[in-house]
Amino acid sequence: MAALVWSGISPKDQFTWFLEVVPALIGGVVLAATYSSFRLTPLLYFFILLHCLVLTVGGHYTYAEVPFFDGLFGAERNNYDKVGHFFQGFVPALLARELLIRKAVVQGAAWRNYIIVSVCLAFSAFYELIEWWVALATGEDAEAFLGTQGYVWDTQSDMALALLGAICALVVLSAAHNKQLQTLANRSAA
Repeated sequence: MAALVWSGISPKDQFTWFLEVVPALIGGVVLAATYSSFRLTPLLYFFILLHCLVLTVGGHYTYAEVPFFDGLFGAERNNYDKVGHFFQGFVPALLARELLIRKAVVQGAAWRNYIIVSVCLAFSAFYELIEWWVALATGEDAEAFLGTQGYVWDTQSDMALALLGAICALVVLSAAHNKQLQTLANRSAA
């Protein structure tokens, strides 16, 4: 909440701020509404919080103007939006994984991972469509929201980073996530 309040105080562009933080607001409402009936693992809550922080920082400055990322590693553009798109694959992969396992939707890790990556790519592509629709509806007001910074392959690289984020989440965190899911299952059974 503190990061959300901070980000809303004199943001670079009020309209862009709203567009960038609305997913965090929606997510917060959903998490609050389901907390007592479908509590998630601490690992997932932690990464949802990190993703919300990425969104609020991007909303405050706009993704193209986050201070630390200007010229980072000699880049010609501010690549903070790439951090956001990596998280756009990473966190939904953990969420999809948790839902698929806990609801026993898919048996077998290979098919489950395939579905998780596919869901993350579909979500990323849908978000790119939302950005396009907002740009069509608002014209120049959407430039900061799009954050392409003249990069012709921005949409494709955004989706590629979401794909990379989803794969990294599955490879790096599946074992730790399994332990927390088992702990959660043991508490529910007791």
